[in-house]
Amino acid sequence: MAPTGSPPDPQHAQYAYLAKLGAVGGEIGCLTLIIVLAAVFGGIWLDRLLGTKPVIMLILVLGSAPLSLFLTFLLATRAVKDINPPIPPGGKSHLGKEEEDW
Repeated sequence: MAPTGSPPDPQHAQYAYLAKLGAVGGEIGCLTLIIVLAAVFGGIWLDRLLGTKPVIMLILVLGSAPLSLFLTFLLATRAVKDINPPIPPGGKSHLGKEEEDW
């Protein structure tokens, strides 16, 4: 572990950044899967209850797509605000571009 007075290890910062990106991707993937499965099983249950075969299930599954996209957008915008890319000493980002002060 680095002493408290020394700068953070750039490689450790990059691993932390990539871990955060992976966590966001996993969160979005799991949320989408849960929404679609809830729509399918809820639609099947309602179709059996009301005797409408696949009508309600199809409506719920098709309706789950825009909901999933909207929630993906919200999670991604939140993640962009929370995740800052690591900038190693020297003022250059991991993309090789210099950071500018706005």
